[in-house]
Amino acid sequence: MEILMIFVCGILTSISVYLILSKSLIRIVIGTTLLSHAANLFLITMGSLRDGAVPIYDKHTSDYVDPIPQALILTAIVISFAVTAFFLVLAFRSYKELGTDNVEKMKGVPQDDD
Repeated sequence: MEILMIFVCGILTSISVYLILSKSLIRIVIGTTLLSHAANLFLITMGSLRDGAVPIYDKHTSDYVDPIPQALILTAIVISFAVTAFFLVLAFRSYKELGTDNVEKMKGVPQDDD
């Protein structure tokens, strides 16, 4: 199962890099969000996908799930939500001010005639 999840992480990462390298601001925001989801999936996969008991120490519990990757993922989800909200507000404000979401037109550099 871990091998399948690693391939899914690779596919998500490649799609997100493609979106981040595009010229549209909304596609860049979607790409960064997708990249954070791929990183979260990668972290939870590296924490091992196995069944186990609640991570409470007991004399009779020998097989339990490690809670550290789950805590890291929860923190990363909250941070990525805040960053995505900030990026969306920034993209909306720049669209209202400049009238475009094309990054090439936002630079203020005249187009080359080449």
